[in-house]
Amino acid sequence: MTATPDYHPLADRMRPQRLEDFVGQEHILGPDKPLRQAIEHGRLHSMVYWGPPGTGKTTLARIIAHSCDAQFLAISAVLSGVKDIRQAIDRARQYREVYSKDTVLFVDEAHRFNKSQQDAFLPFVEDGTVTFIGATTENPSFELNNALLSRVRVYVLKSLQADDIKRILSQALHDQERGLARRGIVLEETQLQQLAEVADGDARRALNLLEIAADLAEDNKITDELLHQVLSGGMLRRFDKGGEAFYDQISALHKSVRGSAPDAALYWFVRMLDGGCDPLYIARRVVRMASEDIGNADPRGLRLALDAWETQERLGSPEGELTIAQAIG
Repeated sequence: MTATPDYHPLADRMRPQRLEDFVGQEHILGPDKPLRQAIEHGRLHSMVYWGPPGTGKTTLARIIAHSCDAQFLAISAVLSGVKDIRQAIDRARQYREVYSKDTVLFVDEAHRFNKSQQDAFLPFVEDGTVTFIGATTENPSFELNNALLSRVRVYVLKSLQADDIKRILSQALHDQERGLARRGIVLEETQLQQLAEVADGDARRALNLLEIAADLAEDNKITDELLHQVLSGGMLRRFDKGGEAFYDQISALHKSVRGSAPDAALYWFVRMLDGGCDPLYIARRVVRMASEDIGNADPRGLRLALDAWETQERLGSPEGELTIAQAIG
């Protein structure tokens, strides 16, 4: 296997090449799961991966193309249009004519394509010119049109567990060709755990933070102080304003308040603030909770929520956030 050039980011260099090296997503890649069996037997089908960043969507698409001896073409819905789609289709046709092999067309951020752009894929997915693999961080049921959804299978990728992240980091530390082993970078178990937790289920983020720490280390020694400085700049938790994670966390906050679970409610409140949510937005939602979820069971709740909202408007942070926390708790 040819090593990926050192000038590539560590996260790119450590991208798994084989299914055996892929970490996580056992719920869809376990030994008896349909997707794993399809990959191992070279049976291509069009699909969409739905999951948060850094969970392996692009990597898995590459592995599938390689395992099935297919050409891999990638376009980004952020940067591409119908012209780029047509060019990819032409390349797929030529590849089949010359080599009699399939093409995997990977579309990153597939939800960014509008309806007409999505429709442009349909005839070629239908006739097998390309095997379509889309990646999205948004719910495909809302963002992809029904005609396209009817022709693909949706697989949900989950945030990686801390133990998964630690395995990936350990691979990077011990890999002589693509990783950091030649530099003699060593991390203590407690440091690995810190990195894994701060990564918030995102392998790419974990590897990027490790690479930053390694580049800043003196004599290739990552001290606790250096790691703290690196991680303090990367502590923002996953929070996509207006996206799926946004509504998941708002829902979790509502359910925690409704279920009289103050510790959980405060956790989701702080998690949202940590991710950049506007405290005034949360204050408005707390007023709604006080009215809809609590109501006459405790009429004082509405007054408390309104006072917290007013305090946030008048004083800002951190005093306003403390009063919102008081209302939530």
